[in-house]
Amino acid sequence: MKIYTRTGDAGGTALFGGTRVSKADPRVAAYGEVDELNACLGIVRAEQALSGDIAGLLEQLQKDLFAIGARLADPAEKIADRVTKVAVTDADIQRLEDWIDRLEAELPPLRRFILPGGNTAGAMLHYARTVCRRAERSIVGLGAESVEARVLAYVNRLSDLLFVIARAVNHRAAQPEVEW
Repeated sequence: MKIYTRTGDAGGTALFGGTRVSKADPRVAAYGEVDELNACLGIVRAEQALSGDIAGLLEQLQKDLFAIGARLADPAEKIADRVTKVAVTDADIQRLEDWIDRLEAELPPLRRFILPGGNTAGAMLHYARTVCRRAERSIVGLGAESVEARVLAYVNRLSDLLFVIARAVNHRAAQPEVEW
């Protein structure tokens, strides 16, 4: 299989099911922002000093983001049989909440807003949180009838988790938080 197809040379792309749309279509923008978030997490995972539990958590999030991108690339909400593994469930959302609770238990309580930063991984996770919020806004912009409620809930919870992971990574590296 070649990486280039030439089918997008005129500015169009195909969604699941074969529907052709402009690369500027809001749906394409939404799953493109999810893809950007996935790439941000890949950069964080490349950090050698990242602890094993955080690296594993981020890998699972990347897999989840592929699933969400696939859901967004399917306007008919009928994913092809070959990609049935992409369901986003209540258990996936609960998993994010459990990770938030577990990581927050090792952190000092927040008293004020903190400035994004810390070590490289922590700063990149703060950046990933902002990319996640942008993706969330794009997903919301598609309209409630165009996106499964679980997908939106997952992305909303994910930005909270990314904030907590950033704090945890910095805390474990003894990087102080700068309050605003």
